[in-house]
Amino acid sequence: MASLKQLLVFLPLLFSCCTASNQTPKSYIVYMGSNGGEAENQESAHLQLLSSIIPREESERVSISHIYHHTFKGFSAFLTETEASVLSGHANVVSVFPDQILQLHTTRSWDFLEADSTVRAESILRKHHASSDVIAGIIDTGIWPESPSFSDKGLAEIPSRWKGVCMEGPDFKKSNCNRKIIGARFYNIPDELVQPNYVRGKADLTKLTGSPRDTVGHGTHTTSIAAGAPIPNASYYGLARGTARGGSPSTRVAMYKACSLQGCSGSSILKAIDDAVKDGVDIVSISIGMNTFLQPDFMNDPIAIGSFHANQNGVMVIGSAGNDGPDPYTVVNSAPWMFTVAASTIDRDFQSTVVLGNGRTFQGYSINFSNLNSSKTYPLAFGEDVAAKFTPLSEARNCEPGSLDPKKAAGKIIVCINSDPTIPRQIKKLVVEDAKAKGMILIDQAELHSPLNSGVYPVAQVGDTIGFQILKYINSTKNPTASILPTIDVSRSKPAPIVAYFSSRGPGTLTENVLKPDIMAPGVAILAAAIPDREVGSVPIGKKPSKFAINSGTSMACPHVTGAAALIKSVHQAWTPSMIKSALMTTATISNNMGKELTNSSNYSANPHEMGVGEINPIKALNPGLVYETTTKDYLRLLCYSGYKGNIIRSMSKTNFTCPKVSSEQLISSINYPSISISKLKRNGGSQTVTRTVTNVGAHNATYIAKVTVPLGLEVRVSPNNIAFNKSSSRASYEVSFYSKGANHGYNFGWVTWSGSLHTVRTVFAVNVI
Repeated sequence: MASLKQLLVFLPLLFSCCTASNQTPKSYIVYMGSNGGEAENQESAHLQLLSSIIPREESERVSISHIYHHTFKGFSAFLTETEASVLSGHANVVSVFPDQILQLHTTRSWDFLEADSTVRAESILRKHHASSDVIAGIIDTGIWPESPSFSDKGLAEIPSRWKGVCMEGPDFKKSNCNRKIIGARFYNIPDELVQPNYVRGKADLTKLTGSPRDTVGHGTHTTSIAAGAPIPNASYYGLARGTARGGSPSTRVAMYKACSLQGCSGSSILKAIDDAVKDGVDIVSISIGMNTFLQPDFMNDPIAIGSFHANQNGVMVIGSAGNDGPDPYTVVNSAPWMFTVAASTIDRDFQSTVVLGNGRTFQGYSINFSNLNSSKTYPLAFGEDVAAKFTPLSEARNCEPGSLDPKKAAGKIIVCINSDPTIPRQIKKLVVEDAKAKGMILIDQAELHSPLNSGVYPVAQVGDTIGFQILKYINSTKNPTASILPTIDVSRSKPAPIVAYFSSRGPGTLTENVLKPDIMAPGVAILAAAIPDREVGSVPIGKKPSKFAINSGTSMACPHVTGAAALIKSVHQAWTPSMIKSALMTTATISNNMGKELTNSSNYSANPHEMGVGEINPIKALNPGLVYETTTKDYLRLLCYSGYKGNIIRSMSKTNFTCPKVSSEQLISSINYPSISISKLKRNGGSQTVTRTVTNVGAHNATYIAKVTVPLGLEVRVSPNNIAFNKSSSRASYEVSFYSKGANHGYNFGWVTWSGSLHTVRTVFAVNVI
């Protein structure tokens, strides 16, 4: 242990190091509220502002990386921490915050979503004379325009309202855009964000390099899930064969490439949202998010800021909830004006059989194109039995990096466990493969139904019960052997959907008085368009690179909701983002394909902090009966109740809005949201009343009666419990009062159902009893 004297000598060095680091220019975002004025005038004013704080001898830094001037105002630039602090005190500045790298949310869906409906989306669209002029803006890693999923066959001319562009690059020409891909932009990611040791020179900071082409595959995949053209007989090397299509195949797409393999720059995402709204998109889809453990407040989150202004301009923003489950308080993209999407499984499993030397077979799960078969088996060993010298056995059991001895592991099939979840499955596979082992059997109950794609390398994942039997066989047999068979797919598996193990959970960290995530959609093992993958070991021997890939993540769930929202927008063209959001939330499915309640990956009942209000049901959402319209004023009041000052809110909204005289966090529960969340209700005698207003979008003359489903110990009253509409009265308000009569501590869940002759409108509630 270091002596006190050594520490005292070291402290000045540490302080000087940190001080120097604080004065190293880094990329910052300067947010200045709602927009006003021309871009050129704004840029001149921004440069003048920078000149006033940056030393004259460093005048080359008086340069702007991005300027935001369409729907909101601001810029990004390279500043020291001191300069950023000075700038944050400027009268016209709302917030100044570091430009961070955000992460992509990746780790037979549409047919499954429509399975319980007697009609398909195509017939609905024909019946309602739906528009093909809906435009979805996808902020992601780019697009592969040659994919058949982006064919414009059968599409009419590009909508005349479209104001976007098709940017060119060395590998992307204007001719790559068509009547399906109607726009493509790309943005620079500051080198400092992805290369920690990068030293910036005096080159032009705004010089644009690259192209809209996807070299990662993420953007191509997500875009085709949302709006891909129908491609019959699509598969991933024979797996998941069927018709690959997006949720709204007639929807036009515009790609905003703000991401690379390393992640996505916050300043570039903010610029992409600004451009997308100006270009004329109806929906923005963002399968990207902040680090769960570094979530900033609304005024320092580029996605929250951009999506607020998009929503204010009538553009719906849909975001992935994140892949940091199953822990609570991990959900991201939880701003109330965003539509936050959790991930679920579908009714298809990818099974890989494990054959033991004693003739027993066990069903495992994975995607592998192994060339092994049941006629020949290979030596089988537990990780701890092939441990490297001086390696703790616990590390070898988990197949952690450096834990296996290649001399012992070579030619064997290695069994690994997952008691250390900090080591991802893909890393364990690489460790075993690098040790020259023949294959891997992974015992991991939690992620059992989220298949690992191991390419040509033999891998099978089994649950705890089967894993115990395999280990028992190893321990009781002198020369244990096994084989791992290539994957087959099994459709109509039950139960489905299940909340994905990785899907981030609520409640939200910024406010627990809005239920998050909002909804759940397929995000496990989704087949969709891909870029040609030529990575060694990913393509089966003798096969050409597939035009499709199977990926998992809330990244895949998000565009399912984007497609569903586009479908609704194409039928109800005058509906606002909040009306579409409400329609999907109040009609969501709460039972699986066995007719039982939805469950999580641990086979327990799923709760709204895991799945939101339930699984999307796009067809039912086309005719919801009633909707909740959440207005900009609702969101401004929420900001007041959250403690933001009136002048900040007015600057953000460009209105004369004044905060209510009575303001408390508890009042957030009464904004007109399609679900209800109460963060604190005293166990003995606690009570709280919230108000909601519904708009009738069904038949003019309609009557609805309320019914409450509530847990023991919680009393819920609805007043009035009967609401009626006619041609001259399309809105009605009601109150929901919650009373604790000794309810269980923690969150209690239930719902209010408004039933009419043709519709049922379900409003989920979450009440935290303290």
